[in-house]
Amino acid sequence: MSEQKYSYQQLFGFTKAILQKIGCSEDHAATSAKVLLSADLRGIDSHGVARLSGYVRLWEVKRINTNPSLKIVHGTPSTAVVDGDSGLGLVVAPYAMQIAIDKANNVGTGWVSVQNSNHFGIAAYHAMMALQHDMIGIAFTNASPLVSPTFSVERLLGTNPICVVIPAGEEPPFVADLATTTAANGKLEILQRKGGVAPLGWIQTKEGKASTDPHELKAGGALLPLGGDREHGSHKGYALGAIVDIFSAVLSGANYGPWVPPFPAYVPMPDEQPGKGIGHFFGAMRIDAFRPADEFKRHMDKWIRRFRSAKAVKGEDKVLIPGDPEREMEEERVKNGIPLLKPVVEDLKFLAEKLNLEFL
Repeated sequence: MSEQKYSYQQLFGFTKAILQKIGCSEDHAATSAKVLLSADLRGIDSHGVARLSGYVRLWEVKRINTNPSLKIVHGTPSTAVVDGDSGLGLVVAPYAMQIAIDKANNVGTGWVSVQNSNHFGIAAYHAMMALQHDMIGIAFTNASPLVSPTFSVERLLGTNPICVVIPAGEEPPFVADLATTTAANGKLEILQRKGGVAPLGWIQTKEGKASTDPHELKAGGALLPLGGDREHGSHKGYALGAIVDIFSAVLSGANYGPWVPPFPAYVPMPDEQPGKGIGHFFGAMRIDAFRPADEFKRHMDKWIRRFRSAKAVKGEDKVLIPGDPEREMEEERVKNGIPLLKPVVEDLKFLAEKLNLEFL
């Protein structure tokens, strides 16, 4: 499928303009555009500008408040619960992560759970905010229920990512950003656009049988927890997804399990709402709350270099450190532009026309 490349500046300006058109302040629109474009730069194309029309549709059905009043509704010196006032998660999440960082600056660690939010883009953007402060950053979020627990045919969990970011010294930071499913739903969306086939272990039919059809979710099927099936450890992926759901939502007062609001605006909201909106969880840990930061970072450099020098299996060039592929992709795309698939370009053109804006 054909692709067209655009510069970061082009896409940033366009995305910001779209978000301002639907009522975001200039600051909120700029923050949201940065979060979305960080995904495209890092090669997480499913969570970048391809999602922009989805946010606009949520605004159209009044599920997103583009002028939210963000506030702390409960807290201690090291913890807080933030109410996102139904705002864009792209705005709510950086606000909450900054609170975690501020608390860590004051008392060593900061932990913030969020209620009443929406889809927040890629987890790595928020967790990586901690790096410039010599802190470890953590970001979780729950999401639309598309995942069946091990041995189930019901869709009860989201892809529920976990991101942990750790600073190093001379080496690039360790950035682990992963869905708790075998594959994120966005990868299925990319396969749908390309007319591809999903690997076994990603999805199952509504009867619980293995499938390779990337459209399976539309027929009532489900994504599978990390591992794919019990023999390959899907119970561990199920447990990890459950942990994210509980930390993000049961702890904050957001919706959890099958009651998490769906991302597609056309999908009806669940009949029951035990909480408010989508939930997130953030952590910031000051390195020098445990040991001198320079000393820690020297040892992180040693850790990274040893793993990077590990003998690779036949057919592979090297052993990667979490974050390597995304960092390399960002370097390439900053230099040569961000490729967008034709269906994404057409979607953005339609969005521009609908909101009376010029496309790129």
